[in-house]
Amino acid sequence: MRAHVIGLGGAGGRIADRLAGRDTDRFRGTVFAFDTDAAALDSLRSLDDDRRYRFGDTAGGHGLDGDLHAGREVGRAHASELCRALDDGHPSSAEAFVLVVGVGGAAGSGVAPPLAAELTRLYDAPVYAVAVLPTPAESDPESAAASAARSGSTAAADGASDDPRRPLAAKNAARTLDALSEHVASVIAFDNEAWLRRGESIADARGRLNDVVAERIAAVFGVGETGADAATPQQVVDASDVARALGDDGAVASVGYATQTVETPTASRFGLGLFDSAEPAPVDTSAAVSAIETVIRKATRGKNTVAVPDERADRALLVVGGPPVWLNRSAIADGRRWLAEETGSGAILSGDAPVPDGDAVFALVVRSGIDEPERLRAIRGSTG
Repeated sequence: MRAHVIGLGGAGGRIADRLAGRDTDRFRGTVFAFDTDAAALDSLRSLDDDRRYRFGDTAGGHGLDGDLHAGREVGRAHASELCRALDDGHPSSAEAFVLVVGVGGAAGSGVAPPLAAELTRLYDAPVYAVAVLPTPAESDPESAAASAARSGSTAAADGASDDPRRPLAAKNAARTLDALSEHVASVIAFDNEAWLRRGESIADARGRLNDVVAERIAAVFGVGETGADAATPQQVVDASDVARALGDDGAVASVGYATQTVETPTASRFGLGLFDSAEPAPVDTSAAVSAIETVIRKATRGKNTVAVPDERADRALLVVGGPPVWLNRSAIADGRRWLAEETGSGAILSGDAPVPDGDAVFALVVRSGIDEPERLRAIRGSTG
């Protein structure tokens, strides 16, 4: 799938940088980072210089200190300029545009809606947003102290916290989510709060969480990509399937992903003389069925990018991948039927992704058109 992923602002840029640095055949999209903060762009390690772009000279090369009003003004003024900055990546060939933004900030949040609108005007490909939600502790000191007390952190004694202080984060997030839903096909939400470990602050967890988001982006927008020596899928998943699963009405989506390491069977030899060929040894059917069932259920009921109320969804996409001998067709079909029952949806798309040299079976579950998660309701309630 030819996806253009654009990291906006500090958080979006760091995630884009992690994505660009991933060593994988599953994602071959083009990655950019746009920000008003020159120092933040300079700190990126994997993106080439021609894939980083600073905009908004009025910001003086710095961030916007949480001022979403200023961010929106800068965004409206520079949306066309940022589209031109994509030209070297051949945006007309893109099958999707993916805007990655920490919605509690200002620069990324301000530019994301007008950039989405401009991309939609210029190109036929759908525009999606990956919205990283702020934690309550970032904008509420009392919440930070309470969280520290629950976790047993030593910071609880004086109410201190390692989390960044962003008093407007929740309000910015609520307003940005509303604006994005009007301009993008779907919003994939990532709930930082749910992914924090006991006693962990955002500052402690940032690198790990950025890796998780990058992994999920690669999984969703890398579907259909295969290496030169990859086996042909029995049921191909492509950009149109992703578009059908995510929808085009600005609905919220959640992504689940799970893997299980499996033993790669040794090759056996068949035939004689010139017709000798190496064939993989068979895998025990019950082992393959168990592995596929396990990863599908973990991807569905395990920790998703955002919690799915009652597991329900209007639409869903299931992709099961791994060494071809482990991809039991019957087990994948059973998994699709189970997912349909779990989500209550008749709109289930599915496919497989053979990885000949892989050592794990994986499942990707995308659910869209979900009821509003509790975290989003809390964020929207922050506007008063």
